Amino acid sequence: MTDSAQSLRIRWQEALVAARGGEGPDPLPYADNLLARWAEPQRAYHTTAHLAAVLDRIDTLAGHAADADAVRLAAWFHDAVYRPDRSENEERSAVLAERALPEAGVPDAVTAEVARLVRLTVTHDPAADDANGEVLCDADLAILAAAPKEYGEYAAQVREEYGFVPDEAFREGRAAVLRQLLGLPRLFRTPYGAAEWEPRARQNLLTELELLTGA
Repeated sequence: MTDSAQSLRIRWQEALVAARGGEGPDPLPYADNLLARWAEPQRAYHTTAHLAAVLDRIDTLAGHAADADAVRLAAWFHDAVYRPDRSENEERSAVLAERALPEAGVPDAVTAEVARLVRLTVTHDPAADDANGEVLCDADLAILAAAPKEYGEYAAQVREEYGFVPDEAFREGRAAVLRQLLGLPRLFRTPYGAAEWEPRARQNLLTELELLTGA
């Protein structure tokens, strides 16, 4: 097992034990099941590296969350089911959480919150009073504010995941996604995200859009 996988197993164990607040089954088989999902061959961006990055960003934003451990569990599940050619990934990921977390000893209320947060990643549009949702969505979108080289690698990985889509159709679809993101009043909802990530993310999105469209 790699050091990164072992580190993720420990992070899962800490979040699960904190969320369930008592005794329960061994957390590590659940971690291993999830890590196997995140390592599936159809993934180029939505990998364990993305999971680790989202967890790192949740740690940065944790003070804003109402229940940071529920947000961390949601991060583990938010792309646990991922098939680029399907549209119901978030729903299937939420259902997986609803099945696995009670078995792992997590209270029903926390399980419901985790599943709600996973479903929220369909739109990345949390309500103004949804602190947990703001943290998860900002952490998931923080790649948009990466340095140009890292952002370029992210964009290439997304293209790789959609390798079954012809170039022209991909350019049209990706450009529509970028325009939708640029049309949002705010990409990031937490104070930290708005201050630290928003300007660079918008510049990255504009640059990618120009490269795709030649505009």
